[in-house]
Amino acid sequence: MPDHDLSRRAVVTGLGAVTPIGNDHPTFWRNLVAGVSGATRITQFDASRFDVRIAAEVKDFDPTVAMDRKMARRMSRFIHFGMAAGKEAVGDSGLDFSDWSPERLDRAAVCLNTGGGGQEQVTDNDRVLQSRGPGQVSPFAIPALSGSMAACQLSMEYGITGPVITQVAACASSVIAFLDGLRLIRTGECDVVLAGGAEAPLLPVAFAALGNMGALSKRNDDPQRASRPFDRDRDGFLYGEGAGVVVLESAEHALARGATIQAEVIGASLTADAFHISAPEPTGRGASMAMTRALQDAGIAPDEVDYIAAHGTSTPLNDLTETRAIKRAFGDHAYRIPISSPKSMIGHLLGAAGVASALAAIGAIRESCVPPTINLENPDPECDLDYVPNTARSMRVDTAMINGFGFGGQNAVAIFRRFEA
Repeated sequence: MPDHDLSRRAVVTGLGAVTPIGNDHPTFWRNLVAGVSGATRITQFDASRFDVRIAAEVKDFDPTVAMDRKMARRMSRFIHFGMAAGKEAVGDSGLDFSDWSPERLDRAAVCLNTGGGGQEQVTDNDRVLQSRGPGQVSPFAIPALSGSMAACQLSMEYGITGPVITQVAACASSVIAFLDGLRLIRTGECDVVLAGGAEAPLLPVAFAALGNMGALSKRNDDPQRASRPFDRDRDGFLYGEGAGVVVLESAEHALARGATIQAEVIGASLTADAFHISAPEPTGRGASMAMTRALQDAGIAPDEVDYIAAHGTSTPLNDLTETRAIKRAFGDHAYRIPISSPKSMIGHLLGAAGVASALAAIGAIRESCVPPTINLENPDPECDLDYVPNTARSMRVDTAMINGFGFGGQNAVAIFRRFEA
C-alpha cells in the first residue's frame, strides 16, 4: 500500500534524454517503442584498424542547446549531454528555480552519475602536451574531465545549493542516482532531486581495450543487428553514449504546485558480487539479492512487478546470469513478467544505461506500452523468459523494475510505480 506521508514519497515530474535514437525525450521514446536501432559505423574517429568498427553514437547534437559556445568549448562531451538532458527534464517538470529563495534552493539536489567522466580530456590534452608542450595544455582540462562536473554544472545552472552527488559505479551508476534521490526525499532533506547519468566514452583506446577483452560485438557489417540481448547469436555489447535526467520531487511538493506526476520511485537497492573485475557471479546471487532487497524496500511482493527493464547487455555471460537472477528473485512469476532491454536499440551507455532503463520503465507506466527487445531472432534456450521480442507490447503497467549491473560486481535495482495519492 502507498505510504500516506506525501512529503516522504518521491515522484517523477520531468524527463530529459540525449541518446543514439533521439536528442530529446519524446523522440527517444517514440523510437524506442518503434524498435529503431541507433547503431552505425563509428564516425568520431578512424576505426579502420580496429576489430570493432561500430557504435551507438549520439547524432547531430549541438552542445549550444545546453550552454553558450565559450563554455561548450571548455567542457567535455558528457557534460554537454548531461546539461541538455537536465535542462529538458526541468523544463518538462514545469519547475522554475529563478524565483526560489536561498532556503528553498538548499532543499534541492543533483544526483548525476557517470562511469568515466570526461575521458577524452586526458587523450586530447596528452596529444597537445606531446606535440606543443606543457604551456599549451588547457587550464580547463581537469574540471572538464572530472566526473562530478556535469552535476556541478547543473547545480550552477539553477542555483541548487543542496547535495550535489556523483557516484561512479560502472554500468550501475545511474540506477544508484534513484536510490540516492529516494533517500534524500524520504529523509526529508530535499524536496527536489535531479537524478540521472551522463556518459561519452567512445574513445579509440576504450574500443581497443574492450575489443581485446572480447566484450564488444564485432558484427561490423550489420551494425543495427549487433546488439541482440538474450539471443543465441549474441557476441558482445554495442558501445554507446548519451545521458538522461529525471526530476524527482516529494509528492507533497509536486501536488502543491499542480505538477503532472508521471510515476513514483518506491524502492531501490545496491549489492555486490565480490567475484570478478568484469564477469558476473554465475549463479546470479548478488543481482538476485539486489532485486529482492529492492522489492522489500518498496514493500511489495514479487508478483506485483509488471515489467522489468533489464540490464540486458547482449554479452554471453550477462544475459544468462541476469536470467538466472530474475528466476531466483521472482520464482515462477519470472515466466510471467515481460522483460526487455533498451540496449538492443541504444547500445550500452555505461554510466547512463540505468537512467535510459528508467525512462523506458516510466514510459511503460505512463503510456501502457512495453518497449521491445529487438534482434531477438534465435532465442537462447537458457534465456527462456518473456523478453518482448522485436515488437512493443500494449499493456497496463503499474509497477516496473530497472536493473543495472556493473564491472566489479556492482548491482543496482530501482522500482517505479504508477502514482496513487
